[in-house]
Amino acid sequence: MTTETLTHQKESLRPRRESADSESKALFGFWIYIMSDALLFASIFATYAVLQNNTFGGPSARELFSMPFVLTETLILLVSSFTFGLASLYAHHHNSKNKVLAWLLVTFLLGVAFLAMEATEFTKLFQEGNSWQRSGFLSGFFTLVGTHGLHVTAGLIWMSGLIVQVWRRGITTTTIGKVGTLGLFWHFLDIVWIFIFTFVYLIGAI
Repeated sequence: MTTETLTHQKESLRPRRESADSESKALFGFWIYIMSDALLFASIFATYAVLQNNTFGGPSARELFSMPFVLTETLILLVSSFTFGLASLYAHHHNSKNKVLAWLLVTFLLGVAFLAMEATEFTKLFQEGNSWQRSGFLSGFFTLVGTHGLHVTAGLIWMSGLIVQVWRRGITTTTIGKVGTLGLFWHFLDIVWIFIFTFVYLIGAI
């Protein structure tokens, strides 16, 4: 093998290495974002913990929340995490564009259903006169659950863009990387919701 051949091979591998390095840096940066977001939610959880008993003579969590409704909402979000996992699986191991698109679309629709139920709950509370201004407890509740809802909305906007990219470009190194990054974000939101369901709804109903 000549020196020119070796040089050519090294040069042909260089773009791949640079692409891999760029993806690694992007993934590391996103992990830093996830950790900062975890701190944000931790501070809101702490605020809610302080305010949860400050009802100011108004209704408490036990009087406001419908557990069957919230449980359905929770199951929808958990199923969306599973369907996103299937999309990620087909992207990484089966290189199946159509199946990735199908499972991303199912995940998107489940996310929309979750937000619709959350909006329904908020609307009902407002109509009954239980807005965030009613008490410290409701201020903490709307801040915590609303912040999570905003994150889910951002995730759905991101997912819609990813669906378009996969549809146009197919399964490439770039789209696979974006599926993995969005997966981290989506699963993180599911974990946050499990804490919300446990500490806000489940314990509040006891």
